[in-house]
Amino acid sequence: MQDRGGWAERATVEAFVTYAETVARRLGDRVRYWITHNEPWVVAYLGHYLGVHAPGISDLATAIRVSHHLLVSHGLAARAIRAVAPQAEVGITLNLSPVVPASDDVADRAAAKAYDGILNRWFLDPLFGRGYPADTRELLARFFEPPESDCALIAEPLDFLGVNYYTPAFVAAEPGTPRDGLGVRLLSPEELQSRGYELTDMGWAIVPEGLEQLLVRLQRDYRPQAIVITENGAAFPDEPVDGRVHDDRRIAYLAAHIAAVRRALDAGVPVRGYFVWSLLDNFEWAHGYSKRFGIVYVDYATLARLPKASFHWYRQLIANGGLPDR
Repeated sequence: MQDRGGWAERATVEAFVTYAETVARRLGDRVRYWITHNEPWVVAYLGHYLGVHAPGISDLATAIRVSHHLLVSHGLAARAIRAVAPQAEVGITLNLSPVVPASDDVADRAAAKAYDGILNRWFLDPLFGRGYPADTRELLARFFEPPESDCALIAEPLDFLGVNYYTPAFVAAEPGTPRDGLGVRLLSPEELQSRGYELTDMGWAIVPEGLEQLLVRLQRDYRPQAIVITENGAAFPDEPVDGRVHDDRRIAYLAAHIAAVRRALDAGVPVRGYFVWSLLDNFEWAHGYSKRFGIVYVDYATLARLPKASFHWYRQLIANGGLPDR
């Protein structure tokens, strides 16, 4: 498909819908929950604008077109899945983050609003029947304008919204004349450290309250039927010591974020599930095997598995039905 243009071509939408219908027809009697796409922003922008993920394209107009085609394919695929598997519960998973301006400066606040439009609202608004946000559509219009008629296709009702959360996005205005004209940059890990944030091995600030803020905002602005935290976790440079992996920082990260979810639940947010990323140390996109997210350590030389301290902690949390006293 990529040789024919991939997600930049409308034909890929139709191919994906055929694929989704085929899978649902084969597995619909055994699978209840379906996620059409995982992190379409990552596919669109990291794969087609920054070019750090496959297919390695660096063109903003292509990235915007890809994001639109992914959203249209979600709506059509959700409809196709339900047609052949009426009991299916269908959602989509988005990587979402609160967007924090680097300062109270007018330019930084404007940059944060622009980035929130690109990262969050460009996907959430059409999914929940609002069409694309007017300010973001205007910002991106010279690169690509999605057909208004497609918005009805995107807005197929969601049984649940999947949320992947790791960190807020800290945004500053970009000085000068950036090549894309967006005028936005993310603060570097060094800048975040200078502001007192603890970082994961990915260089991401650890801000558990950001998850609570995000969930409360989703409930306030979009009223999803249900929310599932489909990914939440942290990469740290784990290595065995005396036959064990003592990942206390991961335990602290998970405990703080699960507590944030509990506060959101208490505030009336319909969170129906929470999944740690990840069970095993994994292949992390362009980082390969260098970033360890798992609660189970993988020796890549032998493929031996070793449950980390966080594995035992999380197992006990599940057995207790909630956060243990620590």
